[in-house]
Amino acid sequence: MKIFFVGLLMASSLLAPLKSLHAQQSRLVDHSMLDQLSVASTSQSKRVSSSDSNFNGNGDSKEILPGETFVLADLEGPGIIKHIWNTTASLNPFYPSALIVRIYWDGSDKPSVEVPLGDFFGVGYGKNKDLESLPVSVSSQGRSRNCFWSMPFKKHAKITLTNELTGYGAAELYYYVDWEKVLSLPDDVLYFHARYNQQNRAVPGDHVILNTTGKGNYIGTVYSALQVVNGWFGEGDDRFYIDGEKTPSIQGTGTEDYFGDAWGFREFSSAFHGVSLYEGPLVGDRVSAYRWHIEDPIRFSKSLKFTIEHRGSVVDDDGTKHSSSNERADWISSVAFWYQTPVVFSDSKIPPFEKRTPPYQIMLASDLPMKASPEKYTRENEGIRFAPETPDAEIEFNFEIKQSGRYKFSAVLVDDLFGSQYQPLIDDKPAGALLDMLSSGGDWSEYVFGNFDLTQGSHRFKLQGRGASAGARPSLPKKYAIGISSLILLRLEDL
Repeated sequence: MKIFFVGLLMASSLLAPLKSLHAQQSRLVDHSMLDQLSVASTSQSKRVSSSDSNFNGNGDSKEILPGETFVLADLEGPGIIKHIWNTTASLNPFYPSALIVRIYWDGSDKPSVEVPLGDFFGVGYGKNKDLESLPVSVSSQGRSRNCFWSMPFKKHAKITLTNELTGYGAAELYYYVDWEKVLSLPDDVLYFHARYNQQNRAVPGDHVILNTTGKGNYIGTVYSALQVVNGWFGEGDDRFYIDGEKTPSIQGTGTEDYFGDAWGFREFSSAFHGVSLYEGPLVGDRVSAYRWHIEDPIRFSKSLKFTIEHRGSVVDDDGTKHSSSNERADWISSVAFWYQTPVVFSDSKIPPFEKRTPPYQIMLASDLPMKASPEKYTRENEGIRFAPETPDAEIEFNFEIKQSGRYKFSAVLVDDLFGSQYQPLIDDKPAGALLDMLSSGGDWSEYVFGNFDLTQGSHRFKLQGRGASAGARPSLPKKYAIGISSLILLRLEDL
């Protein structure tokens, strides 16, 4: 025990100066940014946005119809894109995977950026989640997205968003693109690129995140997995092959190690690395992690190939462990971010939405047979709002299972200024933890209740009132509110 504490003290004494150095570096970065503000510039600040063309109007959103591509920005250079902000809405809960961001440089008809919207902003598989990092920030429960990557262009830049959703009407879009018109750019300026890649399921061998030729800097990775077996998916090592290397000169020690974590994953976000989504180690659980190489870009002068192994443990439902670091066949996807010259493009088209997203069954609450006691509900844009004045009220939805199996069950629910506590139940059995739906008002999120064995036929999802939230304001009238937008089923045998 003494040896342990001595070692701990020694480690603390070694880490202290490193933490101090990191803090000093952070301050230097901040000072550098602030110092730029006192320097005069010949650049012109500009913006394109979804703002209402009527100066006094408030119709500031744009609708993107199913199958439509909308042009956010069409810019004449030279210039530098400094900031992109957007928020979007759709009744399909996985719309962040269905909207494709494309960016074209200098008049090219092929995009150098081609990535699903959610993945571009750090979260895969259509999940809305917050994260806070230096170049990318997401708030409002995953619905407000900011990007601060610097994107220079010499002649022309075009940004588009394509809506691949069908059956849910138009997608709603609000956006800003802030940029600077400059007099000139260096001849050897590097262009921003981002490329999406996926495997459903992963095949043996390394997953290729990027394979490119040219000169540049690798600056970031978003990596996502949907688990098809229980266990830990992240024993794979990262490998960078620089300028044609046969053996990688940069090689890691594990997936979580590359993303700056250790001993598995848990959700967190920081300036340069984080885990934006971690649902757990079970079948159907989703994971997304990001790593920004801002302080440590991977330099290459001729080519770069970046891969990661996909290995881990496999555990049965009864806890029997079959392997520790064997190949796994999970769904995996990645986004590579890098700067380079010359401008390059992907050789293959991005897979369609139905191939990017697991085979979810989405049931809009307003389309399902339901009953409420008391019948204090209204139909709104997001779905059903249930706002009774009794604490033990309940609302129930009937849904059909076409094929027996094990299902991951979740729902998109809306919290409320008058939100209270509700217990979710499936076929009158508790499904997950007690929900507290109190908020400042009107945020919708996906709530995962777990995996359930469901037989073919009719089933019931019930929300049973359990009284007021502990944080309820006593001055407000008693309404025990909750909103229900959709129910979501994923048959795990179909993965």
